[in-house]
Amino acid sequence: MQPFTFNTTPQIQCAPGSALALAESCQRLGIRKPLLVTDPGLVAIGLVAPVLAALERGGVPAVVFDKVKEDPPEATVFAAEALGREQGVDGVMAVGGGSSMDVAKIVAVLLGGEQPLSELYGVDQVRGRRLPLLLVPTTAGTGSEVTPVAIVTTGETTKAGVSSPVLLPDVAVLDADLTLGLPAPVTAMTGVDAMVHAIEAYTTKLRKNPISDNLARQALGLLASNIRRAVRNGGDREARGGMLLGACLAGQAFANAPVAAVHALAYPLGGHFHIPHGLSNSLVLPSVLEFNAPVAAPLYAELADIVTGQPVTGSDEAKTAALITSLRALIDELALPATLAAAKVPESALEMLAADAMLQQRLLVNNPRDVSEADALGIYRAAYGKAA
Repeated sequence: MQPFTFNTTPQIQCAPGSALALAESCQRLGIRKPLLVTDPGLVAIGLVAPVLAALERGGVPAVVFDKVKEDPPEATVFAAEALGREQGVDGVMAVGGGSSMDVAKIVAVLLGGEQPLSELYGVDQVRGRRLPLLLVPTTAGTGSEVTPVAIVTTGETTKAGVSSPVLLPDVAVLDADLTLGLPAPVTAMTGVDAMVHAIEAYTTKLRKNPISDNLARQALGLLASNIRRAVRNGGDREARGGMLLGACLAGQAFANAPVAAVHALAYPLGGHFHIPHGLSNSLVLPSVLEFNAPVAAPLYAELADIVTGQPVTGSDEAKTAALITSLRALIDELALPATLAAAKVPESALEMLAADAMLQQRLLVNNPRDVSEADALGIYRAAYGKAA
């Protein structure tokens, strides 16, 4: 067994309605005036109001920052930090998707330490402390509530990440009630994103470990068995709970056994064409698995039964083929675009995307099979619908 270190969020609360008990966690952490980070869409549909009211009743009135948008730019982080300083907050929480949680993580560090944002980018660059931090996801996808990473948009097509165990929150709250009624396309895209986290964590090259393996398998089982129900019926609380827990377990897995080529090839799609992250992963997933199969088939074979929901027999190669076929069928059933062409990505952009994917070496080094620029182009062509 390879030596490994496993880090995760100290406390996870998983129960319907648990977001309405945030005041108790705040009091335990010594928070009297939290900054609540969220997005305007969640405020508009009334999802945040009950949480704010419960905090008020519990004697922990929150300062609200509700200007987060998808792929948040540095300006959003600075605006949230400024509001927190102005109001003298002593803790940070997020109620929202990955973007809100990423902003909250970084703001907690900026308010709790003395480093500027520019010094935080990279791996283990956080030297100071952070304010107490609570994260409440409203989508079942990113697993950000249990990952030590936050991503910020730094330019027109560029992003940078802060990666440090300091970003792990004190408490993650999994409240399925906050995901009820999430639109079917968002449920599908974020759900596939979480499945990719589990698959890539299980097959990562450098930091694969027994704890992440078990979490990845459990996550994949929860996600594969609940995603169709959650997409068909947004009010299915049991399916929503399964998705939320599955996404969290997948987040714990890939936080310690990092993702690889699927994400590396997905990021340029999001950067250049503003395709949602989960859909970007979905678009390249089958083609990356086919590329990796000559090396990773023994591991993919171990996941085939979980994804297909039934025993798969035959060689490792046959089981891998069944896994990929099942994932393609799932993508079609979820009504997601199956090819880059269907997602309106121009064929003329494939070479540019391949070049950009090579910039994601921090991810590509984790892939079970080495990926050259020519390989990346072949994968994009396959994902586009063209032969490599």
